[in-house]
Amino acid sequence: MKRAWCMAAFSLSLLTGAAAAEMRVWTNTSGQLIEAEMVGVNAAKRAVQVRLKNGAEFEIAIDNLSPPDKAYAKDHWVAMQNAPASTAPGGTSEASLKNLPESFRSRFASATRLEAIRRGGGTPEMDAAVVTSLNLFKTRQNPDGSWGRSNKGAMTGFVLQCFLGHGETPDSAEYGDSVMKGLMYLITLAKQNPSGIFSSNWGGKTTGGLGGAGTYEHAIATLAVGEAYVTARVGSKSLPGLRESFETAIKTIISQQTSRGSWAYGGETIVYNPGSGSDLSLANWHFQALNVAKATGLKIDGLHSCIKKALSYIESTQTKEGGFGGAFRDAHYNQWSLSGGATAGHIMLTGKSTPAAKKGVNFISGFLQAEPPDWEKNCNLYCWHGYSNALFLNGGAEWTTFASQVMPQILAAQQPDGSFNHGRPSWPAGDAADATYRQALCTLILETFYR
Repeated sequence: MKRAWCMAAFSLSLLTGAAAAEMRVWTNTSGQLIEAEMVGVNAAKRAVQVRLKNGAEFEIAIDNLSPPDKAYAKDHWVAMQNAPASTAPGGTSEASLKNLPESFRSRFASATRLEAIRRGGGTPEMDAAVVTSLNLFKTRQNPDGSWGRSNKGAMTGFVLQCFLGHGETPDSAEYGDSVMKGLMYLITLAKQNPSGIFSSNWGGKTTGGLGGAGTYEHAIATLAVGEAYVTARVGSKSLPGLRESFETAIKTIISQQTSRGSWAYGGETIVYNPGSGSDLSLANWHFQALNVAKATGLKIDGLHSCIKKALSYIESTQTKEGGFGGAFRDAHYNQWSLSGGATAGHIMLTGKSTPAAKKGVNFISGFLQAEPPDWEKNCNLYCWHGYSNALFLNGGAEWTTFASQVMPQILAAQQPDGSFNHGRPSWPAGDAADATYRQALCTLILETFYR
């Protein structure tokens, strides 16, 4: 079989910045099959360069490939050609990227992002839209390093997630200064209260608290700071206080978990209330913070038990229909709105698509089939962000269907300056009326393929 395919064995050196594709079964015009990954193209010989599972490398004549394989080879070669000269900020080598968790590695080069998008059923326009959005974020950063006009801890956390999700760290040539200033804003903000909460609204009832927004802000910003700590492994610039602020932030999240495994606000001294309450909307952001805490590899006391309690809480909110949240549609926190975040949380924290998560995916997919996402009718971007994470982590037709429905609408809503038109929500709490919040959610959804 291998002789029938092989034009010549050769010693192959990977093109700079090129990403290895997944193992796939290639078919030639005679119907012969071989499993290999594509690692390059020999343009002079009109041949695809592939590597077998045992490491042997061969060339396959392009003219001998089946039409689908010809199309695959063309798309992947375009992605390789678009790769920058270095694979990561600051000229980071492919070897350095191996220091990162696998889920982080595809962010750092155009080729790997485009390949991840292609494999997820997307188009190159999606990454181009992200770049346009990041350019706008760069110009709209506040002088103190934050973003937004209110709830700056959350808005800064969201925007940093967008930059970091695209592989832009403090070492980034284009955006490094913005990322550095944003992170230093959060680190400085956390130092202003005894619990390291990433919000100016950190106080409780006896310390001038102004409501529960600080708990949301803290979880959102903790995720950003955690991702910055993880990706710092491939950078050269140090941020004083980065690790300390993240560890303090996670320890606060752990200590403020309620007995049910959720989180709540309304505390006496700080905004968190570690009583017996629960709030699935609030908890959904915390699941992401716990997930990045796992990725850091830091030894954090209580993290394992906190995650275990969080999983139990998620499972306790599952309805007989398979969704997570209230079973009554008119209730404020219902399964139609919150199942995305909870399902994604269960997959993230277990590291697999569990039976509970699969039921959640089935509920979400059934609901979206009955009520397709529509920018002009039910543009609940908070919910779409949760659905996106859940369905992508699950994979399969559920994800590709969702992506084919939602991604074109987001692209169509983007303006030339990188902002996004305001859609019409059907659930006020799922709306994104604030321009910074809306832009961040749209950008994060577009980045789902490689985040």
